[in-house]
Amino acid sequence: MNCQDREYRGRNPIDVSRRWFLGQCGVGLGAMALRELMAADAVAGSPAAVGPMSPKTPHFAPKAKRVLFLFMAGGPSHLEMFDEKPQLAKFDGTLPPAELLKGYRSAFINPDAKLLGPKFKFARHGRSGTQVSELLPHTAGVVDEIAVVKGMCTDSFNHAPGQLMMSTGSMIFGRPSLGAWTCYGLGSEANDLPGFIVFSTGKKGPSGGNSNWGSGFLPTVYQGVQFRTGGDPVLYLSNPDGVDQAIQRDSLDAIHALDRHRLDAMGDPEIATRINSYETAYRMQMSAPEAMDVSREPRHVLDLYGVEPGKASFAGTCLLARRLLERGVRFVEIFHEAWDQHGNLTADLKANCAETDRACAALILDLKQRGMLEDTLVVWGGEFGRTPMVQGGSDGRDHHPNAFTMWMAGGGVKPGISHGVTDDLGFDVVDQKVHVHDLNATILHLLGFDHTRLTYRFQGRDFRLTDVHGRVVSEILA
Repeated sequence: MNCQDREYRGRNPIDVSRRWFLGQCGVGLGAMALRELMAADAVAGSPAAVGPMSPKTPHFAPKAKRVLFLFMAGGPSHLEMFDEKPQLAKFDGTLPPAELLKGYRSAFINPDAKLLGPKFKFARHGRSGTQVSELLPHTAGVVDEIAVVKGMCTDSFNHAPGQLMMSTGSMIFGRPSLGAWTCYGLGSEANDLPGFIVFSTGKKGPSGGNSNWGSGFLPTVYQGVQFRTGGDPVLYLSNPDGVDQAIQRDSLDAIHALDRHRLDAMGDPEIATRINSYETAYRMQMSAPEAMDVSREPRHVLDLYGVEPGKASFAGTCLLARRLLERGVRFVEIFHEAWDQHGNLTADLKANCAETDRACAALILDLKQRGMLEDTLVVWGGEFGRTPMVQGGSDGRDHHPNAFTMWMAGGGVKPGISHGVTDDLGFDVVDQKVHVHDLNATILHLLGFDHTRLTYRFQGRDFRLTDVHGRVVSEILA
């Protein structure tokens, strides 16, 4: 590195600032980071890509162009919704077999708690004959469009690490989320909206917090942007009194010029992210209110979802998600944290399903009739399931990572199938196990990526969403 320029000569080395060193030395660290980012974009995408969020070409022809993840945070009970277990009903109130519990760890209950039989009835539906609980009459009506994955398993039995595992492939904070990896690999087709948008509709936000949609060590331009379900979708999106568009544009142009000057000097990719954020926010002032106005939808569509315009709801958020996907948003995620039934299982689960079932099914029907389902991947599920053993007296279940159910639809997924088998008590997967890493590998495959090749170099190592694990679940691919 040649630092012998005229600014340096004659100065005390102790007085040379870190800022001067990074900005003036021939190979500044910021410039190195910028070049690495640009090189990564070129690898992940097409040669014509002009920015980090420009549309890029994946490794091979994708089946899905966009993703909608319905994250039922808290751990929905597979035993009451999708995975009927007559033997569990038969042995209700008895102790589970000792050999079943060998080495098992649960979050709160003693592993030798008594078994709890299912609380609701099941029936077969559709041409596929898929079994669905009476809690989900609307989902039962679209079972021929979905793939029910009953053999899911994960590594964590607590909410925050379990949600991070599902979202980022790791139980520790700081890794990029699935949505961030998707935007890193594919960019976005939305010029006036973020490429990755997140909603939270449950009783509280997800236990894993913003890390569920963070960019980790990827540039922050790829992180999810949380939208509200009422009022301005993003706080302070509207101009304050006395600021019109001309004043705002002049201000942004001045800030942009200063940021550009600094970017040219420092090469810090986070400055490029800041420039992109300001411009996206400016364009969103026009585009976001229109996209979020569900009152523009015809009455039959509102009725399909069960939406009341002006009233925030899970149903309204699902309709918003479809409108955003139509406008080129690459990844939309809805977190509905409401499924943690340690007690009061019967009433709470019934209420949760009544709140979400109709809208989830409406999404499938709506996307299909618009011709969008074939290239939109819809994913439904939580971070884990619930135990066959009882908690909370006689009406609750603990967290259970060994076996749970998710479903997928559209975007290259084989419709009308059930994949995976659990044992007679719904405790362990005994056939066609799908780990969270396998699920993420399959999602990336449907988006056109070899999950082992979609990588980002950080701290001297090539990282990927699936770490060193994962296989594509080819059995559920159309």
